[in-house]
Amino acid sequence: MSASTDRKPPRIGEQPAFRRALIATVLVVTAFFIVAPLIVIGMEAFSQGWAVYAAAISDADTRHAIMLTVVTALIAVPVNTAFGVAAAWAITKFDFWGRRLLLVVIEIPFSISPIVAGVAYLFVYGLQGLFGPLLQAYDIKILFALPGIVLASMFVTAPFVARELIPLMQAQGRDLEEAATSLGASGWRTFVSVTLPNIRWALLYGVVLCNARVMGEFGAVSVVSGNIRGQTNTMPLHIELLYHDYQTAGAFAVASILAVLAVVTLVAKVLLERQGAGRGGRHPALATPQPAMAAPKLATEKST
Repeated sequence: MSASTDRKPPRIGEQPAFRRALIATVLVVTAFFIVAPLIVIGMEAFSQGWAVYAAAISDADTRHAIMLTVVTALIAVPVNTAFGVAAAWAITKFDFWGRRLLLVVIEIPFSISPIVAGVAYLFVYGLQGLFGPLLQAYDIKILFALPGIVLASMFVTAPFVARELIPLMQAQGRDLEEAATSLGASGWRTFVSVTLPNIRWALLYGVVLCNARVMGEFGAVSVVSGNIRGQTNTMPLHIELLYHDYQTAGAFAVASILAVLAVVTLVAKVLLERQGAGRGGRHPALATPQPAMAAPKLATEKST
């Protein structure tokens, strides 16, 4: 056969000119839509000097907003982590009626606007809502307080951990857990010794994303918090109030904290991906666990 018949048709993107144009387009878009806003936040935050920046951060309302955001994350992230692990384990390791429905329900926060979720909480826990009269009778305050902020944050971040674990645990299958159970390991022992080591990087990956979203959530929290300065304002809500009060330097100072958090999250995301976290388990060690490492250990423990 001639050389012309053996030659394969060129694929899209193999031409140097096209490849360079594509890379240049991506770099330009990234510079204008991602890098430029971060630079502007830093410049505006320090535009009036370090003294003004320090005063804005040390303001009582700002400190309360930071503290409220941290407390919300400390409550919402562990709860959603436990929920994500339990949901992923149930969906991937057991067969039961409603399994697909549970997967759809977990993904609902991805398809609903956070503001809609906040309004829904008003109709559930508000004074005129479903449980409003009962809560008022027992003097339990959910909305316009910390519980409402935590509930709204938990709702919008509920799928993050589960959606990182489900593809990985599906790829791993059930062989290791079944082998551990057959060797006499309890359910908790199986989870700690077999399941958890194989999902640790994906779990950390989901926790990092969940924490970043909790601290940056605006829509749902703005509805259920009431925007009370110094009481129910998280950092995103406090930034809005400062900006509307024409305190531009203060608004950008608080925004710089969230920007730093975003950069730290990105770095953590890259590091975890290098360790094999990514979606669906990109790391070969995670995608193809070695039963010989877990089963003998459990067998030895049983024999002793």
